[in-house]
Amino acid sequence: MGHGTNRIEDMSSPNNETAANARETVVEIHSVCLPPKKTTFQKMKKRFGDVFFPDDPLERFRNQTWRNKVILGLQSLFPIFTWGSQYDLKFFRSDVISGLTIASLAIPQGISYAKLANLPPIVGLYSSFVPPLIYSVLGSSKHLAVGPVSIASLVMGSMLSESVSPTQDSILYLKLAFTSTFFAGLFQASLGLLRLGFVIDFLSKATLVGFTAGAAVIVSLQQLKGLLGIVHFTGKMQFVPVMSSVINTRSEIGHLPKGLNPLSANMLYFSAAHLALAIKTGIITGILSLTEGIAVGRTFASLKNYQVNGNKEMMAIGFMNMAGSCTSCYVTTGSFSRSAVNVNAGAKTAVSNIVMASAVLVTLLFLMPLFYYTPNLILAAIILTAVIGLIDYQAAYKLWKVDKFDFFTCMCSFFGVLFVSVPLGLAIAVGVSVIKILLHVTRPNTLEILRWTREEENRIKENNDRNLKCIILDMTAVSSIDTSGIEAVFELRRRLEKQSLQLVLVNPVGSVMEKLHKSKIIESLGLSGLYLTVGEAVSDLSSTWKAHGQP
Repeated sequence: MGHGTNRIEDMSSPNNETAANARETVVEIHSVCLPPKKTTFQKMKKRFGDVFFPDDPLERFRNQTWRNKVILGLQSLFPIFTWGSQYDLKFFRSDVISGLTIASLAIPQGISYAKLANLPPIVGLYSSFVPPLIYSVLGSSKHLAVGPVSIASLVMGSMLSESVSPTQDSILYLKLAFTSTFFAGLFQASLGLLRLGFVIDFLSKATLVGFTAGAAVIVSLQQLKGLLGIVHFTGKMQFVPVMSSVINTRSEIGHLPKGLNPLSANMLYFSAAHLALAIKTGIITGILSLTEGIAVGRTFASLKNYQVNGNKEMMAIGFMNMAGSCTSCYVTTGSFSRSAVNVNAGAKTAVSNIVMASAVLVTLLFLMPLFYYTPNLILAAIILTAVIGLIDYQAAYKLWKVDKFDFFTCMCSFFGVLFVSVPLGLAIAVGVSVIKILLHVTRPNTLEILRWTREEENRIKENNDRNLKCIILDMTAVSSIDTSGIEAVFELRRRLEKQSLQLVLVNPVGSVMEKLHKSKIIESLGLSGLYLTVGEAVSDLSSTWKAHGQP
């Protein structure tokens, strides 16, 4: 197809004589060329870079002196070196106020969330000391407040307690909690180091909405133990056992020792008997906590007009959990409630996490006896307040209005968690999401093209209109094509040829154009089968048919 102009008549008037005298329009027809040739290695290198290094992290090191490269390297590994040089007293004053504020929230939450994970309450405070210190050095968010969170605590508690009793075998349970935290951190850091953060995207919004709501209901029901003063309460997390326990049973408090985090590296449990459970729990809690942490960090970064680096966040959260597992901490991440308080209190940098950790340190050393008398009723109320907000009925209603299949996924996740188990409920929802993807892949839109063709031909027959001659397929939105897609185009062309219809492709992108050329589709379509825009295709084909005396 050449590059040039065609003079075509404006066909807006039904009268042929008027049409012949209508003003002429000059339309420029552009040729669609093949992209520049690339070797297989160049193609794979580009694809690898697009997937794993879309931000080109090495660009800033180019044309720099060795001294600057070292400085940039330290800033890449430890973001504190980026903002630390600009830190001043005004920032410090704001960070102290916000750090003390979130500490007042972190202490009771830490105790409550540890109980939610069936762990000793002191572990919740330990988890609010070491991880925030590590995150403040490695994290890229200025406002993310780190510590235990309800959803990860719930999942860990439910998954571990299904196999090991936290009361009858408390030491083994504690070992598995620390080991799960280690594997969660290892998994998170690996995603960041290998730049595999796209794995998190497999947890769709619909899945998380249903999963979180179901988990929140289960957590709320579990707090009936503290609210009603029940001693012998079920350790199961499903709806039916919890309600049976409330109906069939009819009170106590724990000890909070003073002192810093004891080392727990010797408690990491790698025995084959429960290793699979620890790995499974670690991966699931790792994915959930990482999803929450990055989402919270990005939310407040957008509000404050700066960006967080996803891969750095993965590594920061991963390393702090790995270090936490060796210092009597369980899985931690960025908390939405604490981060919101942190922002509203005026935090400027991650130093607020250091201040919060310092306040927790003072509490651990000197103030623990004061928390000995904290009633279970209060702790249960704190947990209820936190988890009720996780039931996002408005998001579920929006899913129903926008996409019924997504709503079905949401409900599978919700009822799966509520009546089966937390991990199986999540697995069911992910499975439904995968089925949805497979349905989209295996039922391509070419079938709808064919259906529209039949409907248009029927309309033409009914109205005695001009015959259908051509089908124009706009490929602007097709970013890539595989052999199955190419075969679908071949099949579409064959079907249309049997109906004496021409297939025309419009604006295939470079990689698609190259594959169509190598598969000989371009040759079979001919010069009049490929155009840059739909407008050019309509204009050129219309003028060609007119030149041959066709209506």
